[in-house]
Amino acid sequence: MSEQQLPVVVIGAGPTGLAAAAHLVGRGLEPLVLEAGATAASAVREWGHVRLFSTWSEVVDPAAEKLLAPTGWVRPDGATYPSGADWAERYLQPLADVLGDKVRYGATVTGVSRAGRDRIVDADRESQPFTVLIETADGSQERLAARAVLDASGTWATPSPLGGDGLPALGEKAASAHVSYRVPDLKDPAVRARYAGKRTAVVGSGASAFTALAALADLSASDDGAGTHAVWVLRRGISGSTFGGGTADQLPARGALGLAAKAAVDDGHADAVTGFRTAAVERDGERLVLVGEDGRRLDPVDEVIVLTGLRPDLSFLNELRLGLDERLQAPLALAPLIDPNQHSCGTVYPHGVGELSHPEKGVYLVGMKSYGRAPTFLAMTGYEQVRSIAAALAGDREAAERVELTLPETGVCGGAGLFDEPEAAPADGGGCCAAPATLTIGVGAPASSGGC
Repeated sequence: MSEQQLPVVVIGAGPTGLAAAAHLVGRGLEPLVLEAGATAASAVREWGHVRLFSTWSEVVDPAAEKLLAPTGWVRPDGATYPSGADWAERYLQPLADVLGDKVRYGATVTGVSRAGRDRIVDADRESQPFTVLIETADGSQERLAARAVLDASGTWATPSPLGGDGLPALGEKAASAHVSYRVPDLKDPAVRARYAGKRTAVVGSGASAFTALAALADLSASDDGAGTHAVWVLRRGISGSTFGGGTADQLPARGALGLAAKAAVDDGHADAVTGFRTAAVERDGERLVLVGEDGRRLDPVDEVIVLTGLRPDLSFLNELRLGLDERLQAPLALAPLIDPNQHSCGTVYPHGVGELSHPEKGVYLVGMKSYGRAPTFLAMTGYEQVRSIAAALAGDREAAERVELTLPETGVCGGAGLFDEPEAAPADGGGCCAAPATLTIGVGAPASSGGC
């Protein structure tokens, strides 16, 4: 089989991976989507209780909708906001079903390389197809050949640890029974019982932390939540951008979330601890004490929810020659555009194959994986990425380089800011939240627009 007849392997059957497959099919190319889980969007389902900031009209890929239309699929009310579970069940799984045997479940990618070439070898490297090593649900291994590889595996499986230096805090692993890295689903009776009447530290400053604080505040005010209290632990201070854009945010749902987190503090359901970077977790009987790098010790808590961001798992790509930014672990050309130390939501613009290419021709990190550790990824940005890459793989360079997406500015967002001087942080914040946004599709849309 010639290389051109080989499939394009897409790693991950989430929103970006399935959109990639739809665009490849539309270009007459053969995709093979490898999904580690037993269903499509297995990661999305794990946060299925969380509602998106964006409406249905903003989270359906056009190429995917074109595939779905002949089946009788009808887009849900475009003005309503789906939860993660809604997104998975009403859009992503039907899309995977339409793709049929182009999606393979229970296939975990454990390595990618060039056929017969490790990362050292130069000779005839680009003429060799890719080899994708997978482990199947029964524990067996297979090697698959591919003409190109799109890694849309995301970052959900690798949350950042509690430690303020990016390493696990001392004692974090030992305390794992009382440490979670996910927004709790307080509609689940077992999860609700875990936090009801308890004192919980919420560590983080983004949308996930806002969501957790708002949920715990609701629990505190409920009949079965007496005694529930949150301690919001921030590595920075509180500034004008801490709670996001509020009423200035063009994404009303996101603005409302920040206001709900602020209300949790203002109404006494949560206390804020600022400038605290955790170094250790110590035991105080059955409770936990967070110890800061500066020696401060917080009052004991029963539970800790760590929402300090996500990071990419690059281990299975070790034999490929990737060009990654040393800070963000994002593609070199993309990193300056998304660096939360430098950019607000309104300055990140749509991008495609040019910004996502690596020294290893034919391999691309897409979707949330492409943003490395940056928290600014938007779902529809991923759709634009894979539209551009599919066009490039099909040889349509003009379409690949054309921007077909406009991102409007969306008000204030909380980002990295200035490390120890929050009062000096820019008024428009330093980054934004990992959620889809209000977007418009249109050929020739201006490349200078931005937002999140």
